[in-house]
Amino acid sequence: MSHDDLLAIIEDTPPSQDANEPAWHILVVDDDPEVHATTRFALNGVQLLGHSVQLTSAHSAHEALQLLRDNGHFAVILLDVVMETQDSGLQLVKRIRDELQQHEVRIILRTGQPGYAPELDVFSHYDINDYRTKAELTRTRLLTSLCAALRTYEQIRTIAESRRGLQLIVNATAELMQRHALNAFAEGVLTQITALLHLPLEGVVCVQRGSPFDTSDEQGLFVIGAAGLLADCFAKPLEHIADDHVRQAILQCISQREHLLEHDHSCLYLHSGCHEAAVYLASPAQLRPLDRQLLEVFSANLSVCFGNVRLIEQLEYTAYHDLLTGLLNRSGFLREIARHSTSAEHCVALLDIAHFTDLNDGLGHDFGNKVLCQLGERLRQGLPETVSLARLSADLFALLGPREQINPARIHALLEEPLQVENMNLPVQAALGFCELLEQAENPLTLLQRANIALNRAKKSLQVQYEYFIPEMENNTRWRLEVIHQLRRDFEAGKLEIWYQPQINLATGKPSGVEALMRWPDGNGGFVQPPAVFIPLAEYSGLILDLGEWALEEACKALQQIIPLPSTVHRMAVNVSMPQLRQSSFAGKLATILGRHAINPANLELEITESIAMDEPKVVRRGLDTIKRLGVRIAVDDFGTGYSSLSHLRDLPIDCLKIDRCFISEISGGSGGMFAETIVAFARKLGLSTVAEGVETAEQAGFLRGLGCTEAQGYLYAKPMPLPELLNFLSGHRQS
Repeated sequence: MSHDDLLAIIEDTPPSQDANEPAWHILVVDDDPEVHATTRFALNGVQLLGHSVQLTSAHSAHEALQLLRDNGHFAVILLDVVMETQDSGLQLVKRIRDELQQHEVRIILRTGQPGYAPELDVFSHYDINDYRTKAELTRTRLLTSLCAALRTYEQIRTIAESRRGLQLIVNATAELMQRHALNAFAEGVLTQITALLHLPLEGVVCVQRGSPFDTSDEQGLFVIGAAGLLADCFAKPLEHIADDHVRQAILQCISQREHLLEHDHSCLYLHSGCHEAAVYLASPAQLRPLDRQLLEVFSANLSVCFGNVRLIEQLEYTAYHDLLTGLLNRSGFLREIARHSTSAEHCVALLDIAHFTDLNDGLGHDFGNKVLCQLGERLRQGLPETVSLARLSADLFALLGPREQINPARIHALLEEPLQVENMNLPVQAALGFCELLEQAENPLTLLQRANIALNRAKKSLQVQYEYFIPEMENNTRWRLEVIHQLRRDFEAGKLEIWYQPQINLATGKPSGVEALMRWPDGNGGFVQPPAVFIPLAEYSGLILDLGEWALEEACKALQQIIPLPSTVHRMAVNVSMPQLRQSSFAGKLATILGRHAINPANLELEITESIAMDEPKVVRRGLDTIKRLGVRIAVDDFGTGYSSLSHLRDLPIDCLKIDRCFISEISGGSGGMFAETIVAFARKLGLSTVAEGVETAEQAGFLRGLGCTEAQGYLYAKPMPLPELLNFLSGHRQS
């Protein structure tokens, strides 16, 4: 018998070894105590593949199963086939693989009854690494079988760890991209790295260049993630970390701009664009090559995530803040309202600067921007942090906060002192609209709209500078929206009509012109709304552009039928609105309509109101000059009711003044016509014709004729009528 085959019986006492030394954990499962003793003797003091061996004994399949449930770090199991039952060892193999899902541990079967479990069948049906009879398993063969099993185990573990690590990296990348704040990102980094390397959370620190909260400090190093004893260092400078070893490692990593992989720690360098960060990891032993490779891959992903998180933070800031003033923008303010929508003690306020457009036009946009910034800073400094501030549009600011802070007296007090802009003292006047939050949660946009309704009321009022929203305001607004909706629907359905009112030459008593007037019939002989109601609503909604173009088209069609009649009518008057005049394409559209219907431009007269003429003089003058070059006549309607500058009026290319009906109604008993007389005299001086509106009596007509007024229209002659009635009316006034 060779020396290799001699096995001595020894006491079941484990050999002494360093507790920190990594060892192979091997489980011996056998119901024979001698097998445990001889196995321990054979492996006593042995180094396999560079590591010592640590044995654990189980004397039954049941005991082994419990040990495996509690400890999943066994590398090899030396397993007897026959114990409690003839196949308990084989059944244990199935439970290890199927029930415990431990596929990495290597299993070497040992049996004293080889005939009971044929070797080929066992290898075919069970996931084992080797199968030996106890008689043939000498010390040398035991060691060689263990070495082969351990080498296989190490390779499988490497592949499994790589797969697990890469899966963690993939999952971490997705998870970290969900963390849109740097502190949440840092927390995710700590969690993922400790899971990747099986390290304690207390040994990981994440540091970035630049303060996470103070944008003025972009060069200092600040802790953005830490755990354990270092958790209270979050958002503090690196100097707050008391451990000099940790500080120096992080400083070295960032200064050298590369990873540091030392025997007791590692430090990962992260960078993306101008952003830098480092992650310190304390490790009890030098990292394995596999772990280093995983860290390299993970750190590359971290760099991308880090840059993306910073970009997302910048995008989020841009999405919810006004870049000029640094206040919230509309989206950010709506989000703040949503957060406080159930706070009944809160109030929303809108602040609109008076005459800001004039300031911008007169002193330039740069000066206007400085005014906005100064006002934003005034509000920020004068109101507590509990108040949210926003700039919603050019000169429209919004405030949200407790009612005792958001009220007219408090806000007007903040505006009493002039703003200091470029050595100028600039007084600020503003209109305010308030909407108090109710106890039940409401839509943020609805609350903002209600505050805007109140603001618009305040801007129109000459007595007060602020308004609180009340439900009646919304009811009126809802009614207006309903009218606009119905108007649009009926217009698209072709239900609107153009009616015509004749204009009479006062000298001859014959029709000389026709005014086209828009009507909204209800289908039952009446009207849905009068023009004084639906025309302003059409202008408010933008529908007036389509209505105006349609009216011109219909008027020119009617003029085609009127011109051939044997009457003295040679002119069609059509009202135009300010939105139409603002259109650069309006003159081109007008020329197209005239050409399509073969209308002489001199037969068309466009009417603008006096208020429009003075509202935007430059825009009006530019538009009228273009129209005048087409050969179209221009009249000023409702003259005398506005506040026109005579010098501006003199510069406009107009042909006719229409005297408002309020001055005609004053003519009674041969007196009261002072304003009409003044207008007629003024028009004569400028070489303009005149048309008196609302003439209802022969006395008024005679008085106007005596003044030298050119033409008149009103119920004395004819009411507005549909086109067929107009054609009959004109046919009855044949040219003499």
